[in-house]
Amino acid sequence: MNTTYLSALFSDLLNMIQSPLFSLGTQPITILWLAKCLLLLLVVLLAAKWSKLILKKRLLVGFVTNEGDREVISSLAAFATATIGIALVLQVVGLKLESLAIIVGGMGVGIGFGLQDLTKNLVSGITLLGERKLRVGDLIEFKGIEGYIEEISIRSTVVRTFHGSELVIPNAELSNSQVENWSYQSRRGRIDIPVLVDHRSDPVLVTEVLLRAAYMEKAVLFDPAPKVVFKGFGEVGLNFELWIWVDPIDRGAAIKSAMNFLIEYYFRQHAIKIAYRQSDSWLPGNDMARDMATVQTARSQSLEATPLYPTPPLREMLLGLRYFKDFDEIELRGLIELGYRKHLGNGEILVNQGKYHQAFCVVLEGSIDAIYENDKISRRLFTFQTGEFFGELPLLLKIPYPTTMRAVGDTTLFLIASEGFHYLLDRYPKLKDDVTEELTKRQENIQLCQATLRTLGLLTDEHVANPVTWLRNRLKKLMGDKSGDKGNVA
Repeated sequence: MNTTYLSALFSDLLNMIQSPLFSLGTQPITILWLAKCLLLLLVVLLAAKWSKLILKKRLLVGFVTNEGDREVISSLAAFATATIGIALVLQVVGLKLESLAIIVGGMGVGIGFGLQDLTKNLVSGITLLGERKLRVGDLIEFKGIEGYIEEISIRSTVVRTFHGSELVIPNAELSNSQVENWSYQSRRGRIDIPVLVDHRSDPVLVTEVLLRAAYMEKAVLFDPAPKVVFKGFGEVGLNFELWIWVDPIDRGAAIKSAMNFLIEYYFRQHAIKIAYRQSDSWLPGNDMARDMATVQTARSQSLEATPLYPTPPLREMLLGLRYFKDFDEIELRGLIELGYRKHLGNGEILVNQGKYHQAFCVVLEGSIDAIYENDKISRRLFTFQTGEFFGELPLLLKIPYPTTMRAVGDTTLFLIASEGFHYLLDRYPKLKDDVTEELTKRQENIQLCQATLRTLGLLTDEHVANPVTWLRNRLKKLMGDKSGDKGNVA
């Protein structure tokens, strides 16, 4: 009785799943047919996904080193696998492709409109992966949002923002919109800090203080060097802009905040007033305005008496040197922009023997000992006093320092980077002559540099009889003969 009932139930169920629901061309469509078709399609999709992973993670790793290229090849292979698999499934389940042509043709317009965005995203994804203008790990800015690219897939790109959220961007938007890539060649970037000061401020002093603040921040790069730009004369003050370069740029917000603190502090120390716009709230009868003005005045008066450091302003120290004593205000400001002041305590080392230091050094205060060391001895060869300079030979010859440079007492240096040093030599021929003349007086230093060049294999002539002649010829070749009517230093 039970067996007969179950047999009848199974027969009815079998008839139900095998009964045609409708026909597609000559093929009757049943529930069993649909299940079989879905199962085969699932197998095809899994095979396409596995083929992509195997190609990307294993087979292509040894042949294609770039991750973007592996993504493109594996994605195209997955598409090909899926397309061929779907065609085979349709043949297996009994559907003739030619019988679907009419149906697909009729639905083509609707499908085209419905899937055009998906198609654009797919094509854009392949383009992004192939061109590699955007790569995983790049820091980008898209429509005011900054973040790192975590994943570039065929349809969309995932960006992790600084707030910790993931932003999913359709690839078509990335391809058709302006995207700022901070990591295209390097993570180095420039930060612009606008500053508005009172009309009565000294532009040279403002330049010096802004550069001083820039060099005090450890995250700021020395190459390219910080730069101060005088933007113009505003309605309420003088417009300046400080340009600094940092690496990596993703720390830009924190570095800019630190720079603002430094600038505000040094401005107060030098009594440089930041300009502000007066509003209706700053009327004589406003009690809050009077209180704020009183506090600001008292604060400024108390801080104006506190010097930033016991040394005089950089402008005065540079004008005290014979090399720069005839500089006018414009030339002096340009000179200050080329370098920065560095303080050394007694016994502090600027650079060790055998190390590179890409700067021309002028002693503003104090003195620097040049110490020569080897396995047997350690002795002072010479001392650079206030007003003297050093570092030009290692800078011009691109060799490490032949001696250790150590401060004697509290010492202040003015350091000019390589690019700025060559600019000075090119612009002021008299300075080039002074440098060459001073160098020829340092016989022992020249001989040490010759020995260093021989050690590095850069000096092929082993029989240099006259070091002065060798130096003059070498400097003439390095600096070129560009003397002309470009200006005079002394």
